[in-house]
Amino acid sequence: MRIISLNANGIRSAHRKGAFDWLNQQSADFVCLQELKAQVGDIEEDLRAIQGRESALLGDFACAEKKGYSGVGIYCNKAHTSISSGFGIDEFDSEGRLIRADRKGLTVMSLYAPSGSASEERQASKFRFMDAFLPMLEKWMKEHRDTGQEFVLCGDWNIAHTEQDLKNWRGNLKNSGFLPEERAWLDEVFNGLGWVDVYRSLYPQATDEGYTWWSNRGQARANNVGWRIDYLVATPGIASRAQTASVYKAQSFSDHAPLVVDFKD
Repeated sequence: MRIISLNANGIRSAHRKGAFDWLNQQSADFVCLQELKAQVGDIEEDLRAIQGRESALLGDFACAEKKGYSGVGIYCNKAHTSISSGFGIDEFDSEGRLIRADRKGLTVMSLYAPSGSASEERQASKFRFMDAFLPMLEKWMKEHRDTGQEFVLCGDWNIAHTEQDLKNWRGNLKNSGFLPEERAWLDEVFNGLGWVDVYRSLYPQATDEGYTWWSNRGQARANNVGWRIDYLVATPGIASRAQTASVYKAQSFSDHAPLVVDFKD
């Protein structure tokens, strides 16, 4: 099984840069997109399906009420799969922050957590999201332990967890995305609740090869002055089946790069 996650920074922009040409060659089972910056009616037909490993993956989308903002999508084989969006908090559901595909034994979600870098108000919203989302993560982990249902959350979490996860960590200790409160929150997700950061579990010593986002300022991407803020986070059972994880950097589709994870069937 192959799962791909990409913050598209605009689904139509990423398409113009060749993202869907590349995705159609990847034989994925699930593709999770974030930051669509589009309404459902703006997404052309050729962006509503991706060629999968065995059949076409059909897309479903949770778009923000605000035009040109946020939004998430998930592509999968729709057989025996139900799609739903949101997690019950209007402030974030109206921004298109979560969409999920459920089938027997496996749930895959596309998540776009808020960024707090634009203003103090946005950082306050990010903290509210963290407070509201942690109980959901606890609930899903309990469901996993009680029923065996596996969960995978793909997406842009907008937090670099450790010093290994960004180039200029010393200069960002007081900046959104690397604040102590944010990093402690991920500590609780991984160490407290038991969720697994699949890339880090496979490559515990990795640094710059794992970066998934680069600022558009200066020559950040050319010099690989990046951050690892896009994760595939999973329950322990399916996480143990992960074989490889990679960040695709040969082409640039947005300010983020796709994260590709392969699992044993």
